[in-house]
Amino acid sequence: MRVLAMLDGTLADPGAPHIRVDDLGLTRGDGVFETVLVVDGQPRELGPHLARLGRSAAMLELPAPDLAAWERLVGVVIGAWTEPGEMAVKLVYTRGPEYSGGGPTGYAIGLPIGGRAVRNRTSGVTAVTLERGFDPAVVERAPWLLLGAKTLSYAVNMAAMRHAEKLGVDEVIFVGDDGTVLEGPTSTVVVASGGTLRTPPPSSGVLPGTTQGALFRAAERAGWSTKVEPLRADELATADGLFVVSSVRKVTRVHTLDGAALPDATDLGTTLNALYEAEY
Repeated sequence: MRVLAMLDGTLADPGAPHIRVDDLGLTRGDGVFETVLVVDGQPRELGPHLARLGRSAAMLELPAPDLAAWERLVGVVIGAWTEPGEMAVKLVYTRGPEYSGGGPTGYAIGLPIGGRAVRNRTSGVTAVTLERGFDPAVVERAPWLLLGAKTLSYAVNMAAMRHAEKLGVDEVIFVGDDGTVLEGPTSTVVVASGGTLRTPPPSSGVLPGTTQGALFRAAERAGWSTKVEPLRADELATADGLFVVSSVRKVTRVHTLDGAALPDATDLGTTLNALYEAEY
């Protein structure tokens, strides 16, 4: 099942053409997006997702999105979804057609969540560290690189995931030229050690994680310490637990990194997922 709604709130056929061939989101990747998890009709972290959409749009100098309109649009998609359980709503906002000055393109599409992603939440995943090709020190002095914006230019991210698949690995963890951990192609990295959760800072050029933020709020209420700080790649294998976190993944345990088994964090993963679910 899929549900498509345009920014004006009208429902449309998701199998029919709607985007102009000169739309800059298509021809240049000049746009931004978000993916919101919806469980039993309730969107999770919608406010943070919309705030991040606005932040990414500002970094690309797109017209400021009407976040109230986008919130209503999410409601339209959810209202038209007839299946129980989980779904994802993907929000897409582009600069629009290159010619004729048609203005930005915006739409939201409701999508089912694949069974593999759901299974991995319980079984855990394998991961490989890959170079991302930049030093986090460049983030502040080169804003045109758009590091930390959730843009439609995901060709590198998808290439990394295809490379992992060729290696027989589920996930990728990007590492900066300075040896620090960045993020996954479509996830946030979280490590747990001695009652403390840690994640890399947005100043490293990574996205501020919405699911990671929810997990940290819940963990703090339960007495955990949380830190948003640089994390070195050589610390991943020695942590009590390593996790990739996202709207669709929720909190997914990494049990094997770069071909080596990690300490068994099954119980820890169960605990963290319970904390995350308690937010809702």
